[in-house]
Amino acid sequence: MRALVPHEPQTRRVALLVEARRKLVDRRTLLTNQLQSLLKNYYPQALSMTGEVLHAPMAMDFLERWPELAALQRARPQTLRSFYSGHRARKQELILTRLALAQNARALSTDRALIEVSILQLQALVAEVRVLNTHLAKMDEAIASAFATHPDASLFRELPGAGKAMAPRLCVLFGVDRRRWANAGELQKYYGIAPVSEKSGRQHRVHWRWNAPVFARQTLVEWAGQSVKACAWAKAYYLQQKARQVGHSAILRSLAFKWLRILWRCWMDSKPYDDALYLKQLKQKNAPLLAFLPTL
Repeated sequence: MRALVPHEPQTRRVALLVEARRKLVDRRTLLTNQLQSLLKNYYPQALSMTGEVLHAPMAMDFLERWPELAALQRARPQTLRSFYSGHRARKQELILTRLALAQNARALSTDRALIEVSILQLQALVAEVRVLNTHLAKMDEAIASAFATHPDASLFRELPGAGKAMAPRLCVLFGVDRRRWANAGELQKYYGIAPVSEKSGRQHRVHWRWNAPVFARQTLVEWAGQSVKACAWAKAYYLQQKARQVGHSAILRSLAFKWLRILWRCWMDSKPYDDALYLKQLKQKNAPLLAFLPTL
């Protein structure tokens, strides 16, 4: 067995930053879930009035300005129009729907004790989410700066579906030292993407690999899901496995397994991934995947 050498300083910096960012995002998710639960208990109309992203600046401003239905219904329609326009929400049909909701809504509860205490809780949660939003923006700037100076940034920046959040997370899985990973199989096993196969006599079973870094495995599976939206062959692979009655999570893990082989080769050769070249190879091999990719 080879000794596991720590990553070089450039990679470690990016790795620590992306893990810290994920913890902040998880904390914000916890707070927004609490905020959603609170609103459902006394002011459910706010969930429709603020949009799908509860931690967005518009939602924060809305809840601070109108923390209860009575305050919202005292506002003039033109005031609400100006509010949405100022936050770049200009779909007239959606604005009209929200105005009608504000005008015709009935309070879930008239218990002033419940409403007043809920408003205090709401203000506390909104303040916490605002702080996290500020620090997440700073964290994103730090990650972008550290990733820009990483020697292998160009190999991961343009990967299908990677984006500014996922590309640094993928980069730190490899590092700079090409002696670190002798083959793609080592990556697949270490990061828990490859299942464990056990045989004893005539018995054979395949099971989930428990001993693996959770955040790294999460990165690979999440990116595999994003690549389905941005990469033609990844989408075709998803459809192929779906036709075989394979579950969603299992498909993403097996897709991540395939992607790791590709990324390892790109990393070893220091060449960015070329989607057109991979599709050409699939065509030369007459891969069964082509049946799900009619536009090739």
